Amino acid sequence: MPWKNFFAVDESATEADERSDTPNGVFNTNVKPWSRRTYTGSLLFNTSAFILPALYGTLSKLWVANIDSSMVATTDAYTYIGVVIEVLNEGLPRAAWNIIADKSNRSLTARHGLSNTLITVQTILGLIMSIVFAGAARQFANAFVPEVTRAVSVDYVRIAAFSALSSTIETAVSASTRALDKPDVPLVISSVKFTVNIVLDMILISKFHIPKVTPTVNTQAATQLACNLAASLAGLAYFLWTTSRERRLLNTAESSRPSLRGLKILLRPGLYTFVESAVRNALYLWLVSGIVALGSDYATAWGVFNTIRWGLVMVPVQALEAISLAFVGHAWGAWRREVGVVVRRPRASWRQLAAIAKPALLSCLIALAIEIPLCLFLSFYGARRFALYLSASPAVARITEHMWKTIDWCYVFYALSTQLATVLLASRPRWYLYQSLVSNLCWVLPWAVAVTRIGITAEDAWTYHSVVFGGSLVFSFVDILIVDGIWAWVLVRGRMRLPPVLDASW
Repeated sequence: MPWKNFFAVDESATEADERSDTPNGVFNTNVKPWSRRTYTGSLLFNTSAFILPALYGTLSKLWVANIDSSMVATTDAYTYIGVVIEVLNEGLPRAAWNIIADKSNRSLTARHGLSNTLITVQTILGLIMSIVFAGAARQFANAFVPEVTRAVSVDYVRIAAFSALSSTIETAVSASTRALDKPDVPLVISSVKFTVNIVLDMILISKFHIPKVTPTVNTQAATQLACNLAASLAGLAYFLWTTSRERRLLNTAESSRPSLRGLKILLRPGLYTFVESAVRNALYLWLVSGIVALGSDYATAWGVFNTIRWGLVMVPVQALEAISLAFVGHAWGAWRREVGVVVRRPRASWRQLAAIAKPALLSCLIALAIEIPLCLFLSFYGARRFALYLSASPAVARITEHMWKTIDWCYVFYALSTQLATVLLASRPRWYLYQSLVSNLCWVLPWAVAVTRIGITAEDAWTYHSVVFGGSLVFSFVDILIVDGIWAWVLVRGRMRLPPVLDASW
């Protein structure tokens, strides 16, 4: 595809086109099959956008292992900072699927204004969080870095702290643009990040680096931060350029500037997703701090396991989730418009519910077709080899392989529950909070308390951690099935009280 055509704005996306979807036709038939606004086109864009950062995350661990294999666990500090930042990134940005994706009840310019509000607020919060992390670098290293490398990891944490700023900008822009059917913007971010990262890492860190440069993990952290900031700002600039051009084409007088009114609209669903993420990630970090205390090999193996599981292997699940969220959000907004946005207790037919859930169900089928063969291949052949490649440590590779073979099948349930949860997240974020609280408070919390009292050692730790982490994935799958069923039954019976679509005309 020529670059001119790739970056061109779809001038056929008029205001009428933006509101053309109905509950019975979630996938717009008025556009080309490979368009960004179709399921197939969105799948291609989102898969490409997610695979590049995952590939770089894998390569960066490999290069750090070549520098100093004992420092691989230190790089996980970047991951754990990301877990804290995730609470911010899963607050207001997740409101995009319920608010900005509603193209049936809000004009395109209004959705642009909500996107600009979201990006502005997240940028401010990310800057504040970066300053806090930098100031508390020593305390963070004490909690999440093995003791053997703790003293030399403080500078790494200080550099990594400002990933909060780049991450909040990137997440806000990506969520907004995916909800606006612009998955090309996240792809631009990923492409810039991957390209610049690879070039700088090849020059400064890899086996082929410039001889005069002595690479360290701090070099890797600095280049990663610089590239993340450059990529997020490039994505933001591209988004602002495309949206300003669209507004000129629409010739509208509506303002799209950030506003307190836009923040108010985003805040209600955003508070539910913020609380959900805060509870889930607080429990996760509590468990991880105990893992780090069990020694370098075990902590490194856990980091490598997560690199494999949450890196390349999880790309299809992440891409499918983004697509489901956007299209379920479109369908939910179209249904609200059909039944009347002022009706507080509308009834839905089973046909309408099937249309709303159709993207999530389709994503479940695709996820199964990909995840099952992938899990089997890594279990029987690839897990130890991949772990040894990443860590350069046979001991770590053996532990990682054992971790993988124990709970890899649980992630098939995770792939399904992730897609099914999009139905709640894009329609009723409060229900999404409820199902998450059930899972975390009824399963993860009791086990988090138990492992602190059992007195586990590195030798028997995985016996308990496999039950905690693997069991939570299976429990969440059952949980989401039940809650989705209740959600459907309540809507059919007309017993769900829906909030008004605030200032629908905006």
